[in-house]
Amino acid sequence: MGVILLTFHFSLFTSCFRKEPKHFTHEVLNRMTPIKDQGNSQTCWIYAMLAAIETEHLAWGDSVNLSPYYIEKMMEREPNQPENKRGMGKTLLNLIQKYGIVGYDAMRTIETPAPRYVFMAGAEYTAQEFARSVCRPNEYIALTCNDDKAYYQEIDIDLPDNWMHDRFYNLPVDSLLKKTERAVQEHHGVCWENKGHAMAIVGIAHDEEGKKYFIMKNSWGTDNPYRGLEYISFSTFRKQTVAVEMTKEAFTLN
Repeated sequence: MGVILLTFHFSLFTSCFRKEPKHFTHEVLNRMTPIKDQGNSQTCWIYAMLAAIETEHLAWGDSVNLSPYYIEKMMEREPNQPENKRGMGKTLLNLIQKYGIVGYDAMRTIETPAPRYVFMAGAEYTAQEFARSVCRPNEYIALTCNDDKAYYQEIDIDLPDNWMHDRFYNLPVDSLLKKTERAVQEHHGVCWENKGHAMAIVGIAHDEEGKKYFIMKNSWGTDNPYRGLEYISFSTFRKQTVAVEMTKEAFTLN
């Protein structure tokens, strides 16, 4: 598939003065479901990982829009879950395998009772059965970059958000960047996390100086200069990345 370059012009404002517009040229912008808003919750990791899964399915021509509130509700059943409900993309994958998942229309708020069944195309599925069609067991790989640990081995990430004590495959940051860029170029969904936030990577762009950025789908609504998107430079990716989740198919791309 050829690359279509689309130039977007956005004006950035501060409370005191108007800055010059920032110009980004989109090299790749993958399909995505509508931007959601996590509100005051600390569940960005749920929104980010679900958004990555949704983009993955859209690339296959299979549209799914999943409920973050279902996962948040299921998380309450976990005896070790933190009160602030923080977690990581790998946490989301674990919870899907254990409790299943439902569509966004079936559960649009945390107050909605969690559905036991999913109805699609005239058929009835349990949440667990539906989850297996959305995210197969061990379909995704969790990656990290830690210079203090041995590369090309699975390591623990010693952060409170990793309360399930998942292990992540450790890569040099330049290798992780290359793997992530390639996955996005081939239209795979990717979840990205730093120490404070998580977003789905949905594209690649560059600015007027040729500096490259990942286009991120955020979960803070659309009332912002980029209508729900964020632009994270490759240099910021190198400095801030804690974890990345993608399919094993995406990881094995040359």
